[in-house]
Amino acid sequence: MPPGPERSAELSKDVLRARAKWQYTGAWRPSFATPTEPGQESVWDYPRPPRIESDARRVVVRADGRVVADSCRALRVVETASPPAFYLPAYDVDVSLLERGSGSSLCEWKGAAYYWDLVAPERRTTRVAWSYPQPYPEFDSIREHFAFFPAALECWLDGGRVESQPGGFYGGWVTPEIVGPIKGQPGSTDW
Repeated sequence: MPPGPERSAELSKDVLRARAKWQYTGAWRPSFATPTEPGQESVWDYPRPPRIESDARRVVVRADGRVVADSCRALRVVETASPPAFYLPAYDVDVSLLERGSGSSLCEWKGAAYYWDLVAPERRTTRVAWSYPQPYPEFDSIREHFAFFPAALECWLDGGRVESQPGGFYGGWVTPEIVGPIKGQPGSTDW
């Protein structure tokens, strides 16, 4: 992976301000949250700041039938109001198919994200994945991992096709076990 953006030992005032703005932290479900059924998880029970969990289920990412990633060593990041994002270790990703794309974004919890394009012989697709080359210390375990957008590629979790999170920015993986409503739909900016 390329070197990441510079970061200071202390978090900026802007990052601290962004962290403090959230009213939903997983401590309670809002009245509009969908009730769960057995075997389901509410995105409203996920914490903020996010939590990283090991997940041994098989994750497969494909593009035009070609396997881009295949892993049983994912890190699942859960955060209030969003479906989980799955981060796959670089050694389970065919990095020859990825090229650093344009742009970046800043997560107040994880740090600066880089975007990755698919550069397969059949096609080039922009922003199929993201990574945190130099995450904030609390999220160092996602360093050298890639997360994939299910809106851009075929993403599978334990044999089931994953749906994409609503909206054009987020990359959470919507599966039958997840209930919301989910961040990304209109009116959810402050969730």
